[in-house]
Amino acid sequence: MQTQSSRVTTGVQGLDTVMNGGFPQGRLYLLEGPPGSGKTTLSLQFLLRGLKQGERCLYVTLSETAEELREVASAHGWSLDGLHLFELGSAEDALGNGRLQSVLHSWEVELDETVKLILAEVDRVRPSRVVFDSLSELRLLAQDSLRYRRQILALKQYFAPQSATVILVDDLTSGGDERDGQLHSLCHGVVSLERLTLDFGAARRRLQVQKLRGVNFIAGYHDMAIRTGGLEVFPRLIASDHHDVFPEEVLPSGVTEIDNLLGGGPLRGTCTLLTGPAGCGKTNVSLQYVWAACERGEKCCIFEFDERIGTLLIRAKALGIDLQPHVASGCLEILQVDPAEISPGEFAWNVRRAVEDRDCRVLVIDSLNGYVAAMPQEKQLMLQLHEMLSYLNQKGVATLLINPQAGLVGTMSTGSLNVSYIADAVILFRFFEAQGRIRKAISVIKNRGGPHEDTIRELKINRDGIALSGPLKEFKGILTGTPEFVGDAASLLSHPHAG
Repeated sequence: MQTQSSRVTTGVQGLDTVMNGGFPQGRLYLLEGPPGSGKTTLSLQFLLRGLKQGERCLYVTLSETAEELREVASAHGWSLDGLHLFELGSAEDALGNGRLQSVLHSWEVELDETVKLILAEVDRVRPSRVVFDSLSELRLLAQDSLRYRRQILALKQYFAPQSATVILVDDLTSGGDERDGQLHSLCHGVVSLERLTLDFGAARRRLQVQKLRGVNFIAGYHDMAIRTGGLEVFPRLIASDHHDVFPEEVLPSGVTEIDNLLGGGPLRGTCTLLTGPAGCGKTNVSLQYVWAACERGEKCCIFEFDERIGTLLIRAKALGIDLQPHVASGCLEILQVDPAEISPGEFAWNVRRAVEDRDCRVLVIDSLNGYVAAMPQEKQLMLQLHEMLSYLNQKGVATLLINPQAGLVGTMSTGSLNVSYIADAVILFRFFEAQGRIRKAISVIKNRGGPHEDTIRELKINRDGIALSGPLKEFKGILTGTPEFVGDAASLLSHPHAG
């Protein structure tokens, strides 16, 4: 196994995490993917990282011009000063200064001569990091797979004694599965990039390390994005790798009646599902838990899919829950999530950063519908959500997951994902009618953390805050979605201007 000291960082933090430290030094690697998947950006980050560390780096471009590479770098705010660029175009200039102008195209030169020009530049520069972009031109010059394979093998043998870390870029624009298998067998490691176009929203990109000899890397697909400043990789979340020891204690809300429903409150390291129709008080109850935690000095985070942050703060303040001071102090962070622009991997990575970098102790996802809408074509979405919630539980975070049910009255569905089995506690909200008014009911139907009330109470939310009635005994139909109160009006909470 390679030791950590013999690793070459890629310049992309997430990719280094996936590979447990970076590329093993002095080996030949394949970077493959279709056009637009991020190969050139990743290659430049790899070389610029070496420059930053004082290494000599060489970019051999057979398909793009040096000017095109500078435009890519400029778009990210990078400078290529100090990077050796070898643009294959003129044989005479290649053997001289090593910076070519377009006189002959690469396909007009025989394969052996082309390779000699490249190796002459390598001998001149003596780099520790090399990128060949791309192999398509060498494949065209070789004309048959056997000659092409021999040439790649010769390159591998040439670089072996030089301790140079080499990336071969393949744009997958020609050839088939047989060609891919040949390259994979010759290289020490293979990194594959993909670009996926959705029916709506930005294109999604993902990465997979298919092979890395001698390294215990994180297998599977990892979401990534290309933004100004370079490529970002979001390693796939594995909950079992993140267990922390934390106290088994309840999380009070500051409203005694609500705490009594859950036997004192949700336990740390559990997920509480607040489910019911829109407008029944789910977000307000979750904000009460957040406010109480902030008052205790605990860091909290709200991932807001559905509502504008400004509207959320104004609404909370009108109910007597003033969150603005906690936002200003940094105790509370509210993140607006754009459903059309984020992938499941990036969202899970943002959750990790909230927990590991900012020590978040209470986390709210508002709402599950927004999360599902952000991932319309993602496969295994339920497994990804399960893994993220398991991670939060392992880290001792109290998670409040808001799940608006389809419909306002009558029988309601939970939507495309049924997460009730994942949640440790489920708080059910319902509308009901009594005395000519639309009222709200709240009850707890599940709590793995301990005993809970099996009563149904009326929920009132106004400028004085949150209040609950005593148990409504003469109540029927709450679980069918058509609640009906048939008891004494004295059991109900009074409302302003009630007749």
